[in-house]
Amino acid sequence: MRKLSEFGNEELRDIIPELTEWLQDRNWPIARSVEDLLLRFGEELIPYIQNVFKTRDSTWEYFMLTGLISRLPSEYLIMLKGDLERILENPTEDELLEKLDEVIIPLLNKIQ
Repeated sequence: MRKLSEFGNEELRDIIPELTEWLQDRNWPIARSVEDLLLRFGEELIPYIQNVFKTRDSTWEYFMLTGLISRLPSEYLIMLKGDLERILENPTEDELLEKLDEVIIPLLNKIQ
């Protein structure tokens, strides 16, 4: 992780997809540090976050929602509103089991 923190934004930008994979489980010791690195990119993260939602991997979605996404400023959360509403209105069975609605409602309340 120390080596990654020495990377500039240009170097990190090239590996954002790989870095988001480290957020599949927030219990991994590196997860919080990876979030800190990714937060440098602000709006640029939105397509990568949306790609996670497209996987329909409810555990990964949960850890993204409770970690990185919860740390985003409201101006970026608004860009994810459609994705968040989709999970609330048309959740997969796994998203229901993961109780993503309990995490999403407070996020949506922040932007309404």
